[in-house]
Amino acid sequence: MTGARALMRVAATILLWLSVLVGPTAAQDTADGDTAPAARTSAVVLIYHRFGEDEFPSTSVTMDQFESHIAELAKSDYRVLPLERIVDALIAGEELPDRAVAITVDDAFSSFYERAWPLLRDAGLPATLFVATDAVDRNTNGYMTWDQIREVAQAGITIGSQAVTHPHMPEVGAERWRRELTGSMDRLAEELGTAPDLFAYPYGEASLEIMEATQAAGYRAAFGQHSGALNETNNRFYLPRYPINVNYGGMDRFRRLLNSIPLRIDGLSPRNPTLPRVGEGNPPAFGFTLMDGMDRIDDLACYHSDTSQISQFLVMGSRIEVRFDGPFASGRTRINCTMPGDDGRWHWFGMQYYVPTP
Repeated sequence: MTGARALMRVAATILLWLSVLVGPTAAQDTADGDTAPAARTSAVVLIYHRFGEDEFPSTSVTMDQFESHIAELAKSDYRVLPLERIVDALIAGEELPDRAVAITVDDAFSSFYERAWPLLRDAGLPATLFVATDAVDRNTNGYMTWDQIREVAQAGITIGSQAVTHPHMPEVGAERWRRELTGSMDRLAEELGTAPDLFAYPYGEASLEIMEATQAAGYRAAFGQHSGALNETNNRFYLPRYPINVNYGGMDRFRRLLNSIPLRIDGLSPRNPTLPRVGEGNPPAFGFTLMDGMDRIDDLACYHSDTSQISQFLVMGSRIEVRFDGPFASGRTRINCTMPGDDGRWHWFGMQYYVPTP
C-alpha cells in the first residue's frame, strides 16, 4: 500500500468510526448485507457504572439519559434477557432472539440501588450487578450494603463477581488472581446463599492466563469492557460489552449499539489482551480473518483509540492486518472494527489491549 493510499484508508477509518457514533448516512441505511444469519446468534451487552453522579462523567450517565435508555429498551424491537440466559445459549450453541440485549452494572455503587434499580424494576427489565466484595465489606461510602444487594438479588437481579479488591489483574501475580477470583465467589455465596458463576474483569483487563484461572475457579463466562456484539466465535472468558457514559450515552449512538451485530472473525492476533511493555509483541501485529458471509471487505475499517498510530491497513483476501507506528503506551488501548450490514445495522468487533505499568 502506498503512503497516499494508507492515508486515505486511515481517513476513511476515522470517518466510518464517526458515522458509527452519530448514526448512518442515507446510503448506509440502504446498504445490502447478510445481517439476518449473524443477528440470530448474537447479543448486545451494555455496561453501566454510576447513575446521576455528575462528578464522574467517564463512568456515569445522567438520569435523563438512563430514563431514555429504559424507554428504548422497553420497545418491542428488543428482547432484554437475563445475562445468564445469553451465556446458556452460547454454551449450548442455541439461537438467540434477534436484538437480544443484556444490561450489566459494575461496582455496586449506591446510585444503582437508589436511582437505576427502581426504574429497571418498574419497567420489568432484568439486569446483572457485578460486585467487588471488599468495598461492601468495608461499608465504603458510595457503595451498596449487603442488605441492599440481597434485596435486589431476591427481586431478580443477577449477582456476579468483580473480584475482591477490584485490582488491575494483569499487574498482580497468579496467587493473587486465585485469591481475588475464589475469595469474591466465596464471600458472595456466604452473603447471598448462591455462588456467582459470571465474572467481570475490573477495568476490563485480563490476559490468557487470567482467563484460564477464571475458568478454573468455576466461573462459566467472563466479561471485559471492549465494544462489540458477542457471539459464539468470541472467547467465552473475554466477552465484549458496550460501555455507556455521559459522553457516549446519546440516543443515536445508543440505538446504534442496540442494533449492532457481530463482525464474525477467526484467527485473531494477538489473542492475549495483555501485551509486553516493550520489545517483540508491542506494537502488536493485529489481524484477523473474516468468516464466511462477511464479504463487504471494501467497506470494513478499523479504528484505534490513538488514531495517529495507524500506519497500514492491509487486506489480503479475507485476512485483515493493521500495523502501528510505535509501541502502545502503558494502560488500556482499544481497537474497533466495523462493517455495514443490512437495514442500517453494523457488524462490530472490538478488542481492548493492556500494557502493564513499568
